[in-house]
Amino acid sequence: MRLAGSPDGGPAGRLRFLAATAAAQLARVSSRAAGTGGGTTVPGVVARRVDPRVLGKLARGLPLGSVALTGTNGKTTATRMVARIFEAAGLRFVSNSTGANLVTGVTAALLADAGLSGRPTSEIGLFEVDEASVPKVAPEVPLRTLAVLNLFRDQLDRYGELAYTGEVIASAFSDLPADGTVLLNADDPLVASLGQRARSAVYFGVDEPSLDTGVLQHVADSKDCPLCGTPLDYGAVYFGHVGVYRCPSCSFVRPAPRYRATDVRLDGARGSSFRLETPEGAREVRIKLPGLYNVYNAVAAAAVAGLSGIGVDATVGALGEFGGAFGRMERVVADDREVFLLLIKNPVGFNEILRTFILPEGEAERVLIAINDNDADGRDVSWLWDVDFEMLSGHEAEFRTSGVRAGDMAVRLKYADIPVASVEPDARRALQAGLEATPPGGTLYVLPTYTAMLEIRRILSDLGHTHPFWEER
Repeated sequence: MRLAGSPDGGPAGRLRFLAATAAAQLARVSSRAAGTGGGTTVPGVVARRVDPRVLGKLARGLPLGSVALTGTNGKTTATRMVARIFEAAGLRFVSNSTGANLVTGVTAALLADAGLSGRPTSEIGLFEVDEASVPKVAPEVPLRTLAVLNLFRDQLDRYGELAYTGEVIASAFSDLPADGTVLLNADDPLVASLGQRARSAVYFGVDEPSLDTGVLQHVADSKDCPLCGTPLDYGAVYFGHVGVYRCPSCSFVRPAPRYRATDVRLDGARGSSFRLETPEGAREVRIKLPGLYNVYNAVAAAAVAGLSGIGVDATVGALGEFGGAFGRMERVVADDREVFLLLIKNPVGFNEILRTFILPEGEAERVLIAINDNDADGRDVSWLWDVDFEMLSGHEAEFRTSGVRAGDMAVRLKYADIPVASVEPDARRALQAGLEATPPGGTLYVLPTYTAMLEIRRILSDLGHTHPFWEER
């Protein structure tokens, strides 16, 4: 049987490929044994140094190609939703399910799937891809679908302005196969405008007038026409700059979504219900995850599944069973208490977390906010001043802060007239104090940035309350 790497470089190419796969397996075992990580990225780094073409060689061995999801918010959750649908449909898939979403993480996932043989055991690839990494992944991985979920201001020190991020993503469209499709959020003006750069574009969205907030938030980013710069007219604003819009000066208008949610009913922290409308027909859907943003994630996942040839009934059943991704609305039982992890990363997402979980009376009584400014979080934490903490003024919840920038977070809360019970940079001590202040049977709501979330999960794992993040459960 011919090896996956045989078309590239003859015998020498095959040897490089086999050496890369062997080095990757050793790196994975070493990383986990040393306790330095889950081996979700390092194997990809090592293998690409041995054979720079290793990702393409592996990806071309997947008979059904691959799909990828990108965007600012919801990548991990939406990708996990698609994974549950693929699983229910009986598809063998390989995925970077831990959120290692750079090109090295995608490479590591495929290497783990192939093992030493270099032959993928899966039929299709399912990858979460960082926005800036899309142009690096698309030329090497044949993407039958590339989904762009949304674009919000996030890590300006790394990404720059949104228009630039959109250009970065769109630059990869020409690398898609001739039959590849770009799936876009119709309700995000900048994302929707990228469809003009794609050979084939399909849109998803929400049509629910009752959820119109009636006003653009001050953190709204893409509120001007991406074609002519004129302020957009909104018929409905759902959150941030996401909604139903048209440009009064040119032809730009919200595209008609082929996959959409209607009759949306938000049931607080208990979940959401909606009517999913697809080309195959409409179905009633109930998901366990709360918030309108998770309705968007579910519709995007349904669209990816539909474009992958999976029937709507299998999709609806799988969405109803999905329980969330690690660190993103993850509930961890800690003896007789509960820790509820809610990842935060930018003003729009933080606002929706506050609106959904903290603001409702009696929902959250004890809150720990953990802010780091490591590379993966973004070094610039000035975005905290754009979060609408003022909506919580007078709220009865007890707030604590932790992380590298615990003091900065405490200052921001002070300016919103929100008392802070403690400022503790050390995550272990802060988590312990928060749990001790939580009565038996109660819940400690933890709102961490990315690296703070990984640290808190590691602490919970060390204490035996949950599993390491790289282990599927």
